[in-house]
Amino acid sequence: MHRTPCEFMIWNGIPSIRKELAETLIKQFGLSQREAAEKLGLTPAAICQYLSKKRGKTDSFDETIIQEITISAQRIMKNDGTDVVIETCRICRLVQKKQTIPNDIH
Repeated sequence: MHRTPCEFMIWNGIPSIRKELAETLIKQFGLSQREAAEKLGLTPAAICQYLSKKRGKTDSFDETIIQEITISAQRIMKNDGTDVVIETCRICRLVQKKQTIPNDIH
């Protein structure tokens, strides 16, 4: 049985997006793991798993997607009312549009 693109994103894409967001918030903005967890609405344990590569293992994002994730992290840091869900969905749509999803699930 083939998985749909949405199933792929649920199991692989979204964890990878969250991993990249967490890494960006910590490395570029100097947040602690706990602060990054609070900003992203996740637990500190989840952040730890992203950073230790136990979650979000796929590294299939190209430079354009990484740049967009950085933009999302900046918006989240500004706390200008930008919702983490909105930014995650925005990146998810970009990933799907760029077809960085494995071809065997289309």
